[in-house]
Amino acid sequence: MADQVEHHGRLIAIDGTRGKDTNAAAAAVIDALKERSVECAISRFDASGLFGELAAAGRGDRNISARTLALVYGADLAFRLRWEIRPVLESGGVVIAAPYTETAVAFGAAAGLEEAWIRELLRFAPKPLYRSRAEERKLDRGWKPRVDRGYAEYCVAMLEASAPKAAWKQVRRDAMALLHRPKGRKIYRLNDKGVAELVKSVTGSRRDAARRSASKPRSERS
Repeated sequence: MADQVEHHGRLIAIDGTRGKDTNAAAAAVIDALKERSVECAISRFDASGLFGELAAAGRGDRNISARTLALVYGADLAFRLRWEIRPVLESGGVVIAAPYTETAVAFGAAAGLEEAWIRELLRFAPKPLYRSRAEERKLDRGWKPRVDRGYAEYCVAMLEASAPKAAWKQVRRDAMALLHRPKGRKIYRLNDKGVAELVKSVTGSRRDAARRSASKPRSERS
């Protein structure tokens, strides 16, 4: 079940189909927040080390299923929430999750898993206050199979025995389409303009929270 506890912190989700693009988007947001004197933490893919251990153990046999990889993503995300994300939210801080749930959903669904099953698997994760997507680059290419890049690149490296290289181009197109699909909430596209809009929204919400706290009657202040 998703975390229903209300926190004063801010969770920013950055999703994308390439690890390099996702990391670049996260760095841009961090730099822009720092310019406004807002410090933030970041939680990245494979903070638990589970994916690294799986790659090392399966070096000679990397024909691992997409469902197994989704399950490992869920376990890694649970670790990230426990040790990197929730502590910051509970302290009232700002934390970036790069990537978060939509990356796993988009890749898994594009690779043939049931989208509803992946969403149910990751239902324990709290909803981010801000959703954003990295600016995608090299749009006409598939993924390089690299276990030291992002989630999608890792998955391709582990699944490459089960699909021809050309097939991954279409999988990436499908994954991007899923990430870009409207879902009823604003999704910040993290080009220069989008980064500025996101940071303005984050800093504005923090000022609003401070004003609400300061406006409480003295008898209600802690």
